[in-house]
Amino acid sequence: MKFAIAVHGTRGDVEPCAAVGLELVRRGHQVGFAAPPNLTDFVESAGLPALPYGVDSQEQLDANVFRQYWKIRNPATILRELREYITQGWAEMSTTLTGLAEDADLILTGTTYQEVAANVAEHYDSPLAALHYFPARANSQVLPIPLPPKIVRSGWAVAEWVHWRALKEAEDAQRRELGLPKAKVRAVRRIVEGGALEIQAYDPLFFPGLAEEWSGRRPLIGSMTLGLSTDNDDEVSSWIAAGTPPIYFGFGSMPVESPAAAVQMIIDVCGRLGERALISSGVWDLSDVDLTGAEHVKIVRTVNHAAVFPRCRAIVHHGGAGTTAASVRSGVPTLVIWVGADQPFWGKQVQRLEIGGCLRFSRLTSEALLAELRNVLSPRCAEHARAVSAQLTDPAQSVATAADLLEDAVRNSTARSVIR
Repeated sequence: MKFAIAVHGTRGDVEPCAAVGLELVRRGHQVGFAAPPNLTDFVESAGLPALPYGVDSQEQLDANVFRQYWKIRNPATILRELREYITQGWAEMSTTLTGLAEDADLILTGTTYQEVAANVAEHYDSPLAALHYFPARANSQVLPIPLPPKIVRSGWAVAEWVHWRALKEAEDAQRRELGLPKAKVRAVRRIVEGGALEIQAYDPLFFPGLAEEWSGRRPLIGSMTLGLSTDNDDEVSSWIAAGTPPIYFGFGSMPVESPAAAVQMIIDVCGRLGERALISSGVWDLSDVDLTGAEHVKIVRTVNHAAVFPRCRAIVHHGGAGTTAASVRSGVPTLVIWVGADQPFWGKQVQRLEIGGCLRFSRLTSEALLAELRNVLSPRCAEHARAVSAQLTDPAQSVATAADLLEDAVRNSTARSVIR
């Protein structure tokens, strides 16, 4: 079989698709891959050649529309910036994927920019599949209060329509270029009614009742990871072994106003608690941080989550879907300090499961961090974390299940074509 995989976003978006792509290659299939230009090297280091797909995703995160989405501003300005933000690189992505997907048996995409992939799939009359890292279709599980199903569906439809109107100009241009008729209904409705396979790459544990609400239409298979080693593995392992288990801090690709001030707060609070701190700098520039006298702290750029998290006392992170799954799977208490997007929802699930806490980064203070860490370091929280970790799906099983579903989707599509 031939698969075209095109995904945009951060490493958390790209890595699960890369894991599935490698599994498909292992099974003897042909895989073409496209990822944001800032992550093509990462994909290729995992073993898959990759084409650049759209704009630099880190530059998108650094844009004001993401960094300041929570600030009160002129609505017209917000809408204009949002439209520009969600359609950046649209035409380029369409061109890349159109070339990549020629003769493909199936197109696989991620959670964002699904509309680009859906139009290319329609152009080729090819089946479409997507990995979702959060419940992105109409459901009652992510709402803060229970509402009647009819209201839930109506509200979700309105949100989908507003999103579609924001991207419609770019989508109309793409469809003209592909020789497709102008769309008359919102994109999500077309994707769903077109029979796209929407694989939910997270565990049912986080959203009890969701699988039943969707009646099995969207399989919840668990999170996926490559489990890649890093250049720091031996150094980090030696440092951990040389003392008491540390508290891990890492915020991935998330931009914040003053990374150095945040790290200094972490250093001071861990000093007050008598705890060691392992800090993953990620995209943060921490060259100005002075570690003089901070023997209890180690800063590295990246770590292998699967290897490091189980050796820590607590995991503090931004609440991305993949990092949340890794921290919960480790059996170690989790503190989510969220920045934006779907992160507060994952933080709330951590709270609901009583395996840690949740705090907004913009409201982070030394006293708030101190209080939250004291909670996650409690024996009760550690006990709950160990119990919950045993309920998560093994990532290797999730990858195998995703590959099975994709193969089945191709076979079913082929069978339907034969019948027609």
